[in-house]
Amino acid sequence: MGEAVEIWRGSVAVWECDAMGHLNVGFYVAKAMEGLSGLAAELGMAGAFAADARATLIVREQHIRFLREARPGAPLTMSGGVVEIGESEARLLLLLRHRSGELAASFQTVVAHVTASDARPFPWPARVLARAEALAVEIPPEAAARSIGLGPVESRASLARADELNLPRTALGAVSAADCDIFGRMRTELMMARISDGIPHLFEGRRPGADAAGARAGGAALEYRLIHLDWPKAGDRVELRSGASGGDARFRKLTHWLLDPASGKAWGVAEAIAVSFDLQTRKIITLTDEALADANARIVPGLTL
Repeated sequence: MGEAVEIWRGSVAVWECDAMGHLNVGFYVAKAMEGLSGLAAELGMAGAFAADARATLIVREQHIRFLREARPGAPLTMSGGVVEIGESEARLLLLLRHRSGELAASFQTVVAHVTASDARPFPWPARVLARAEALAVEIPPEAAARSIGLGPVESRASLARADELNLPRTALGAVSAADCDIFGRMRTELMMARISDGIPHLFEGRRPGADAAGARAGGAALEYRLIHLDWPKAGDRVELRSGASGGDARFRKLTHWLLDPASGKAWGVAEAIAVSFDLQTRKIITLTDEALADANARIVPGLTL
């Protein structure tokens, strides 16, 4: 196995940060998508995201570990490599690091090699397979899945099922042309951004553990799995239904369904491990027995990806 190669370098802008004072999860994914373009170039597909591309990469799913906060002005670098590659899909590894070398976040990204126009999968060319062998890497322990499984999923997500489970609507809107990539498909990072925007509605403006830290209580995601099932285009509408699917005194497991309110089908699904934390000390809040009981009462039985 070789070393991951640098594929992106930049920093955190103030406008990329949320009310918690750190890089918003949607912008983590946006930077990962820039990194994916860099890794595609290293694989011999430098024009994969250009308007005249005949072949491109689409993200099937991502597993993300958020390991250390990235706050305004923080310099970051990203390196990448190939974990495994099949006939038309590959699992890629993207590692976002602070200047100290500490991991800020990791992305296990499953991509498909597809026709640019209609996203039809087809085999990798020989040049890509050769480069993939040279770019082979292993997943470091801190980037491995921890609290979320990565096994095969047959999603039951639908608008009808969301209604059966009484899942609250946490976001509702439409896809604009600006939300789409050069091929007219909704940009990958905007799935995460829609989920992030809906979190205040899920918690009804008050995060678990707020009594322990008062106005200082915030929240953060530690781990995510996002699975793309279809690709909205400009003019399509999106509705997010979300709920708690597990947890303990420190961690909440949240499940999100991004749905088409017209057809009822799922655009994508996600599972997250989230925490409440003290905005002053930047430490995780452990729920009191009373707060834990309240949080557990909100768990939706039967809610899965």
